[in-house]
Amino acid sequence: MQTNFIIVLVIGIPLFAAFIYLVALLIRALLKYIRSKDVREEKQATKVSLGEAIKANRLRCQMTQEFVAETIGVSRQAVSKWESGASDPSTSNLIALAKLFGISPEELLHDVK
Repeated sequence: MQTNFIIVLVIGIPLFAAFIYLVALLIRALLKYIRSKDVREEKQATKVSLGEAIKANRLRCQMTQEFVAETIGVSRQAVSKWESGASDPSTSNLIALAKLFGISPEELLHDVK
């Protein structure tokens, strides 16, 4: 009888402790996931796409897609694709857009997702 009790203590207590540890890890992981999800949703709500930033700056400067395209040497369709998010401008075109809008490339990219 005493031997069974010792076996239960030797095997049962560490097994129970391991179970408690795993439950604590699971709870911690779930809390981290919930918090990070809230942060991601908040960031998405405050940020805009690159296309939206390009369009907002174009409209702020009262420029047409055609004017922007002719000025930086691309087609109007390219500007339209950038604004719709179908494609992204190359680095050199991004720099040209920022210069045309009178802002730095960093400002153009500042609130982009």
